[in-house]
Amino acid sequence: MLSRTSFSVSRTRARLSLSSSALPLPAPSLCLRVRPLSLATPRQRSSAMSTFKQEPHKLLVIPGPIEVTDEVLYANAHPSMSHVSADFIPVFGDCIRMLRELLFTQDAQPFIIAGSGTLGWDQVAANLVEPGENALVLNSGYFGDSFSDCLRTYGAKVDEIVAPFGDAVALSDLEAALKQKKYKVVTFTHVDTSTGVLSDAKGIAAAVKKVSPDTLVVADCVCSVASEEIRFDEWGLDIVLTASQKGLGTPPGLSVLVASQKAVKVFETRATPVTSYYGSWKKWLPIMKAYESGSAAYFATPPVNLIYAFNASLRQITKQSPSVEERFRLHRETSARIKKAAEELGLKQLPVKPSVAANGMTACYFPEGLTAADLIPSLVKKDVVVAAGLHKDYKLKYFRIGHMGISAIDSSRGDVDKVIAALKESLAEAKAGKNA
Repeated sequence: MLSRTSFSVSRTRARLSLSSSALPLPAPSLCLRVRPLSLATPRQRSSAMSTFKQEPHKLLVIPGPIEVTDEVLYANAHPSMSHVSADFIPVFGDCIRMLRELLFTQDAQPFIIAGSGTLGWDQVAANLVEPGENALVLNSGYFGDSFSDCLRTYGAKVDEIVAPFGDAVALSDLEAALKQKKYKVVTFTHVDTSTGVLSDAKGIAAAVKKVSPDTLVVADCVCSVASEEIRFDEWGLDIVLTASQKGLGTPPGLSVLVASQKAVKVFETRATPVTSYYGSWKKWLPIMKAYESGSAAYFATPPVNLIYAFNASLRQITKQSPSVEERFRLHRETSARIKKAAEELGLKQLPVKPSVAANGMTACYFPEGLTAADLIPSLVKKDVVVAAGLHKDYKLKYFRIGHMGISAIDSSRGDVDKVIAALKESLAEAKAGKNA
């Protein structure tokens, strides 16, 4: 099975400065210099953070993982901590609370578990859909295929509405399907990373509520949380699942899911046992409630350092400038700029119309006569890393640019300028080479 994300990044030397000596590390992707942390006071840690900078590296502009801030990487270098220590408990608890703030929900239940975004599918299939129950998947790309496969693995009876390539499922088709059969869940991919297609989350939730109000609305938002507008309570969503490495601006390794109280009640009243061990909410719900209430509980060891990094990123998103609302606007503006530049360079986009084009990424067809080998290595030489195609039927025909998080928010970095300039130069060189 293909990875949830695919990317290429140069392997540069990294060093971790400890006291007055440097300890070489074996070929990680970034070069970091971190001051000693183990005995640092909060004031010393703050002072060290003010001098910490990532060393130069290739600009990572794939649809996740994305560039992360110095503060987040520094937080990831926190000394090893016990996952039940008094210092760590509020860090985990605050992550739970800040997720609610980010998604505009008052009482939904977050789950933060070591794993990739794919683990969110397993949580839905194992905890909410009992074997033999009906599930409807709105399929707008590769990840719709995969979510369907996951649901079938756990015994669900799956129907799919497959959108034309580059488009989203029509709401009229959804309503027609809901009138024909009772479904336990309707799932959709908010932004399909394979195509850059944006589905109408608000419209889908409204359609389900109108025709089949008992059906749970499940949104795969791995490539949309923190880069696309999501209003959990107002829109009537039941599940938002995502991962740490995209708009949330944290290194990979966290499966993040938020469940409505309606979904939690469905789980609590199911007739058959949960069909997963590691993904069971019977195991994880007490853990999340304990940490939020200020005490520790244990089922499986959380990735403590990664949660420190996640906490740092969530604080930047929810507690600092720009605000969450402003972030949505900045992502839209960055997206418009990238897409306009692509159009001016003669690149056709995969989404068939602007209304179904994501704001956190752009997918473009290669120009006639050019392939991935003509363009992507040239961009890498210019220190810009983009992603090749992923959809099984078209993957050799297009490439993808990610513009989420810090690259979209902080114009002073010049990431967008660099991407556009590198793309323009690489296209000119590739076309000149073909003519020669």
